[in-house]
Amino acid sequence: MSTMVYPREEKLEKLSQEEIISNTKLVIQGLEALKNEHNSILHSLLETIKCLKKDEEANLVHEKSNLLRKSVEMIELGLGEAQVMMALSNHLNAVESEKQKLRAQVRRLCQENQWLRDELANTQQKLQKSEQSVAQLEEEKKHLEFMNQLKKYDEDVSPTEEKDRETQKDSLDDLFPNDEEEHGQGMQQQHNSAAVAAAQQGGYEIPARLRTLHNLVIQYASQGRYEVAVPLCKQALEDLEKTSGHDHPDVATMLNILALVYRSEKTDQNKYKEAAHLLNDALSIREKTLGKDHPDHPDVAKQLNNLALLCQNQGKYEEVEYYYCRALEIYESRLGPDDPNVAKTKNNLASCFLKQGKYKEAEILYKEILTRAHEKEFGSVDAENKPIWMHAEEREEMSKGKHRDNTPYGEYGGWYKACKVNSPTVNTTLRNLGALYRRQGKLEAAETLEECAVRSRKQGIDPIHQTRVVEILKDTEGDRRRSRDSLTSVKYESGSETGEEVSMGVEWNGVSTHPLKQS
Repeated sequence: MSTMVYPREEKLEKLSQEEIISNTKLVIQGLEALKNEHNSILHSLLETIKCLKKDEEANLVHEKSNLLRKSVEMIELGLGEAQVMMALSNHLNAVESEKQKLRAQVRRLCQENQWLRDELANTQQKLQKSEQSVAQLEEEKKHLEFMNQLKKYDEDVSPTEEKDRETQKDSLDDLFPNDEEEHGQGMQQQHNSAAVAAAQQGGYEIPARLRTLHNLVIQYASQGRYEVAVPLCKQALEDLEKTSGHDHPDVATMLNILALVYRSEKTDQNKYKEAAHLLNDALSIREKTLGKDHPDHPDVAKQLNNLALLCQNQGKYEEVEYYYCRALEIYESRLGPDDPNVAKTKNNLASCFLKQGKYKEAEILYKEILTRAHEKEFGSVDAENKPIWMHAEEREEMSKGKHRDNTPYGEYGGWYKACKVNSPTVNTTLRNLGALYRRQGKLEAAETLEECAVRSRKQGIDPIHQTRVVEILKDTEGDRRRSRDSLTSVKYESGSETGEEVSMGVEWNGVSTHPLKQS
């Protein structure tokens, strides 16, 4: 039986942690060997007990076996204590390493704290510079307010001059019926420049400061300075909400303008989400202000068109289809099937169908536009009075049957000229349907429609085409107006990447018609 030996205190030496661990491992090895030896002896004694017959000898062996068991228990206790010491040593090592990590983190935090102090000092310097810039901008703002007061005299146009301008625009539209599609409806933008004056004619007086902010938003956004235009627009929106309440038509108008600024920033997809939120808010205001009995007001349809254009830029064609269908229902029920907005909305919806590969639905809409235009000018369709697309398909069938129709198609250009209502839309529809026919392999029908579109456009242009072009190029005033008014309308040109699909330009009226009337 082993006994514990305690050394004298004066002989104790300070051992390092590594020495303690190594000595403990040696002790564990010795105890393990001693334990194995005791177990073997105990096993032999137990075998001996089985063979002994005398009682005295058996009792002696039993005493020895009991002593060996106690020794084995003491050895196991020593092994357990040694293992505890090893585990404790490992734990202390882990604690020490964690302490070192924490010290390293403390040093890093101290460094970050110093860096933040330096950044704070730099930010304070930038703040001082920004305050100086704000003071300069305030002076610029006062100057612009003064210039705006002078400018209002230039915006006062006499009725005779306005009538002459509209007459010139109508004559130019007759000469160039497709300039809207090629130049993004640039001629219609000239009316948007009188938004503030039209607001006063609509019966609502805009405060001078808000009118100045509105003009500044247009100016800065046209220059690409969105970081200045957005805060100004938000300031105008906040002032309108304070003076008129959130559910006021002018608030919806300003929401449209702010959404338009966000949409013009084509660098961040989050701006599209914010613009969609603003347009939905404006739509709810329109529905509230128009009353529960007017859910299908044309202003609501215009707001739906704005949402459709924004979703189309994001590729959300299912939502685009929903908004266009709803706007189309409003236009047809409130303005009638012959309203120009009906044909334009159908054309836009057909372009959406083409994006989704729904060629049959797009073809049906194109044919509806051409059929309606034909019926409006020439009466109901019958065997003798057919719209142009029927002639095109008949010619396609004849070409497949190897029977060519050599009849000249000059009368188709005359048919197009007679249809003066919404002629750019009809011309666009001819080209769109022709492109769709070409994609379907109906080359003869496509050539027929394209020939009609080209002839109808060229008709009446050649004698005075050059003179009108020179006048347009010299009209620098109109160019400046279009540059300024580019904020209040958004142009969207949709076309297939293969070049086969042709789609008309779509105008987003950023300012509502009531009470801020937008012509």
